[in-house]
Amino acid sequence: MVLFSNVSTRIAFLFLLLLSSCVADYYKILGLRRTATSKEIKKAYRSMSLKYHPDKNKEEGAAEKFSEISRAYEVLSDENLKDVYDRHGEEGLKRHEQGGQGGGGGHGGFEDIFSHFGFNTGGMGGGRRGGEQKTPSVEMNLRLTLKQLYMGTTIEVEYVRQALCMKWQDCMKNAQECQGPGVKVRMQQLAPGFVQQVQSKDDRCVARGKMWRPNCKACPKGQTEPEKLELTIDVVKGMRAGERINFEGVADEKPGIAAGDLSFVIIEIADDNFHRDGDHLYKTMEIPLVDALVGFKRELTHLDGAKFTIEVKTVTECDHTMRVPGKGMPRRSGRGFGDLFITFDVDFPETLTNDQKIQIERILRPDGVATEL
Repeated sequence: MVLFSNVSTRIAFLFLLLLSSCVADYYKILGLRRTATSKEIKKAYRSMSLKYHPDKNKEEGAAEKFSEISRAYEVLSDENLKDVYDRHGEEGLKRHEQGGQGGGGGHGGFEDIFSHFGFNTGGMGGGRRGGEQKTPSVEMNLRLTLKQLYMGTTIEVEYVRQALCMKWQDCMKNAQECQGPGVKVRMQQLAPGFVQQVQSKDDRCVARGKMWRPNCKACPKGQTEPEKLELTIDVVKGMRAGERINFEGVADEKPGIAAGDLSFVIIEIADDNFHRDGDHLYKTMEIPLVDALVGFKRELTHLDGAKFTIEVKTVTECDHTMRVPGKGMPRRSGRGFGDLFITFDVDFPETLTNDQKIQIERILRPDGVATEL
């Protein structure tokens, strides 16, 4: 392992400071949080572009400001460019626009800069990252009625999370010893020309090469502060219990770490009239004995309030199940509906008069002769 000379390290550090002072914060330019929606981005651009347009604003620096605003909007209004910028910053965006990979898979931070000076960074924790580090994802139950799952619905909810301070980047300072969130590495000399890398925990390290400045005036409340998000949950017709509706990057934020996801897990509320199994619906219907014998018609009300009629012309046995095609749940594929299965429960009379017994016997006895009661 090579130990860097003091002069070389100072040169690289000064180069880092120069780079950090030149990096543009497109969100800050438009006065937005990093969680801003496309609608908020467009609104901010319209407001600021009108304010600094060279045709209307003749003040010194207005043209340069307008150019910055236009560039910020160009990046943040394009989903692909915005994703690259959010993940890898302006330098990664430049490499992406020049036909590179956006800085996503190779050495990042100090390794890139030291490599420009011809330094060997084998002991600096280099190499490709196994995956992007995120804050913990959150799961919440979403209780829905069978009617809501049948018809589909839209639900507006409010979610409060910890969001980064608006000017959080102003509270960051370059720190070579920071190798990632909460990870500090120092170099200990073992012998001339050889050093040992010692890793320890340090919560001030918020990203590779970046450390949080305590008591920073730009963020008097700390790194994060509560933020209320208004979310629209779209429940598609035919969704099932256990399915998830995901909102990416909506969990708590932390400097140097991508926000985790928020997931709503569907819980189906039991229905009084129907029972669901996949795309099919099941129902139990009680009918009197006379209907079981001579047939019947019934008008039923579906989950959406629509009326439909079933008709039975034959004798209905106890626990007989009737299939009604196309009266089940909407299929998630959008191709039609499942079926409705109705099981009949015959309601026998508790008692019969002698006259009723005689009449029934006359009808049902094969010989047509009533027994004496």
